[in-house]
Amino acid sequence: MTTNAVHWFPAYIGLGSNLNGPARQLESAFDRLAEIPKTRLLCQSSLYRSAPFGGVEQPNFVNAAAVLLTRLPAVDLLRELQRIEKQCGRKPGKVRWGPRVLDLDLLVYSDQRIDDPGLIVPHPGIAERNFVLLPLQEIAPGLSVPGLGLVKRIRANLNEPEISCIG
Repeated sequence: MTTNAVHWFPAYIGLGSNLNGPARQLESAFDRLAEIPKTRLLCQSSLYRSAPFGGVEQPNFVNAAAVLLTRLPAVDLLRELQRIEKQCGRKPGKVRWGPRVLDLDLLVYSDQRIDDPGLIVPHPGIAERNFVLLPLQEIAPGLSVPGLGLVKRIRANLNEPEISCIG
């Protein structure tokens, strides 16, 4: 007997913006995440204000996280995230960690560890960024990041400045 079981995978997305009304950009991005084919938006965090990462002079960021449930493979989900970024006006950056209208990062995809050209999951640097971990902890405090451990424990070991919740 064969089954046509449909597999759904939890995916955790980091969102960030510091241009063109950052809070508005993230609210719009949540709506667009909910429209990804074969995907459901399960939960979204509050919005958090954080200082820019990487030393480039620019406005503060607004960051958030979302939990999706998807039937898409990780690489296809990443393509959808990049499509949304383009739709929202993101242009290829000339400066690493520079200002951006919208940044959508695939942070964690199920329990998978992926190291392919163009896609590394869990997202590199996740354990060093409070602006990623705090929103993620809000919506998934029991999440175990493959190879790193529980989000709340990773965050407890982080010596980065606190960020503020803005709603």
